[in-house]
Amino acid sequence: MPFRTCRSPQFPANSPTDASEGGSHHGGDCSFETFLRRYELGDPVLWEIAKVVHEADLADERYDAPEASGLDVMLRGLSMVRDDEELLALSGPLFDGLYEYRKRALLTGREPA
Repeated sequence: MPFRTCRSPQFPANSPTDASEGGSHHGGDCSFETFLRRYELGDPVLWEIAKVVHEADLADERYDAPEASGLDVMLRGLSMVRDDEELLALSGPLFDGLYEYRKRALLTGREPA
């Protein structure tokens, strides 16, 4: 389920974000984890990505996610030079790639080459 096409009745396009009611951190989870729980999305690849997003956002060392610091730097840097709409357009393919990488790792039981 690529991120840019992740639209369904369970996860509508107008879902709340950190800045609006209902989408913030809950019980030690980051917003992405909150979204997955709220919309009952059980895709194991999304939950693997949630670990990376969690560490990029909260950096509390709950998960072993070495990609988190790089993701955090890339997204923060992009947010300094692009507006929100451009940031979403640019970051969508990054998350699509992360999704595909994590999917292949789960399917093969090892990190893709």
